Amino acid sequence: MTTTSTIVVAEDPSVMVRVWRRLLGVQKEFPVLQLLAVAVILVIGANALPGLLNPSSIRLMLVMAAITGIAALGQTLVIIVGGIDLSIASMIGAGALAISQLPSITGLDFWVIFVGVIVGAGVIGAGVGYVSHRFDLNPLIISLGAGAIALGIALVLTGGSFTGTAPAWLGKFMSPISTTFGLPIPPVVSLWIVIAIVMFVLFTWTATGRRLSAVGTNRKAADLTLIRSRKMWVIVFMVSAIGSAVVGILLAGYSGSADLTLGNTYMFQSLAAVVVGGTMMGGKGDYNRTITGALLITALNTVLIGIGFSYADQQILFGLVILGAVVAYGRERKLRDRI
Repeated sequence: MTTTSTIVVAEDPSVMVRVWRRLLGVQKEFPVLQLLAVAVILVIGANALPGLLNPSSIRLMLVMAAITGIAALGQTLVIIVGGIDLSIASMIGAGALAISQLPSITGLDFWVIFVGVIVGAGVIGAGVGYVSHRFDLNPLIISLGAGAIALGIALVLTGGSFTGTAPAWLGKFMSPISTTFGLPIPPVVSLWIVIAIVMFVLFTWTATGRRLSAVGTNRKAADLTLIRSRKMWVIVFMVSAIGSAVVGILLAGYSGSADLTLGNTYMFQSLAAVVVGGTMMGGKGDYNRTITGALLITALNTVLIGIGFSYADQQILFGLVILGAVVAYGRERKLRDRI
């Protein structure tokens, strides 16, 4: 009696498959495609707009990217833990309105009002995180309602007045031509750099960063490992609300006054920065990707305005960019599963 053994030899993947695997691995760790897109946009823009890459234009773009990036800080954290924050626009408007109107109305010092805004925003944000997690409610709806409450409180406290202005020094802080300790870096950009370093340390070397990622990956599993997911939700929504209020204060300095619609643009752009950066669509969840997304959105927006695109045209194109990012990352996951 003869026994025949069959040995199955795994087929060696082709060169193209191996290259694709390597590219996917690199893109998963670093936003290479997004950085390449920024470079391409700037090169194309420089050809259409000769002064685009002048130092003054670069500084202006960095200021705009810093505002978007700071606005997207909280949204990044919220999305990492599995939520979404739609209170950003209202919180920005409330912060701008309070800081530009209340000092003259109440006679209180700027910093007293500043602390009050931060505390108020933090309480409202923490409430959104707690209620959403405790009662398993959609944070999209809860945050939208909380933002409306915050803006309403600001309107009541200021009497609906829009005649005040932000301090002159705040305008200088936001100016693209201002320097940081003599270096040709606008102060708000320096602030953004500090925030980026703190976030890098948080996600690279701290247990808190690992807990945030664990909660976003699987909340129930995180709870079983004694990670307090509710506490994480409260913290990230609080940070998002405070960050949005701070952006409102910065924008009041940049524009010189407050407007109820001041935060509308940044609501969309902050979310777009997170999505395009890749954190929301399966990339490694961290703030570095959001930074890249903010740079990409700002470069694209600058070029579109420079060549004469209307606001409606920009919204359409931004929507297409987001859809493209979603499709690309969805395709990446399917290919990764197949190979």
